[in-house]
Formats: sequence, structure tokens, C-alpha cells
Amino acid sequence: MATSKIIFGAGCFWGVEAAFRRIRGVTNVTCGYSGGHSEHPTYEAVCSNTTGHIEVVLVEYDSAAVSLETLLEHFWNCHNPTTQDRQGYDVGTQYRSVIFFFTPEQETIAQASMHQLQQSGRWQDAVVTKILPAAQFYVAEEYHQNYFNKHGIH
Repeated sequence: MATSKIIFGAGCFWGVEAAFRRIRGVTNVTCGYSGGHSEHPTYEAVCSNTTGHIEVVLVEYDSAAVSLETLLEHFWNCHNPTTQDRQGYDVGTQYRSVIFFFTPEQETIAQASMHQLQQSGRWQDAVVTKILPAAQFYVAEEYHQNYFNKHGIH
């Protein structure tokens, strides 16, 4: 199995995690924090908008079973990539749209995917998603992991 990984930020990580867990070929999804300036952030600190961190999910996948392009389609479909620091009722810098890539190939594919989305006319407003090199990933507290399943939300 050729395992790859990528990090997505698309609003509250509970729903994003649940969306990616359903994809065949995804081997693991972990809620966490990334992109900020403080070490070992907590949920409360991230929600205070003082750490610079984003609620993200680390998606590990079998690249022979699912393509990055497919994962990106799911990413674009699970949130509104045109809203800055907001997804639905969730407002704050921790909810910004971001893709953290690990390889130059991932960066190229993500940039092309974002360009294609912007050109499609699906969104009237400009896509504000940032595509950045992977930053330090901090695993979120256990009660955030697999949240929907733990609480019977499907």
C-alpha cells in the first residue's frame, strides 16, 4: 500500500473528519491544529484566535486506491472555500480554508484543482483557500477524534 498524507482545513474539524472517513481508500483521519505560532495548542487556545492555528484534519490515504484529485473534490464540496475565517455559523481564524501539502506534486495538483474550481463559475466570489507547505501538526484532544461517530451523528 502506497500511503500518502495531506492536511485540510475546511471549518469545524468534526464534519470534515466525518466526510473524509467515508471515502474508500482513506486509511485514517485525525483532527488537529496546524498553521499557527504556538506549540502544543489546546482547543480553548485555538478558539481564542490568539494561536494562529487552524482546525484541520490529517488525511492518510492509499494513493493506489484513491487519487488526490478525488480527495480535493471532496474538500471543495464539504465547505465554502470563498468565505474568509468562517464556515456557516462558525466564525474565527481557526475556520479558514487551507490545504497543507507535503510534496511538490501535491502542491501542483491542489493549485490546478483550485484554479479549475475558480474557473468553473460554481462560486460567484473568489476562492480564498490557501495552499501552503505542511506545517507542524498537533493532534487535537481525544474527545474531538471521530466525534460524529461517538455522538451518533451520521
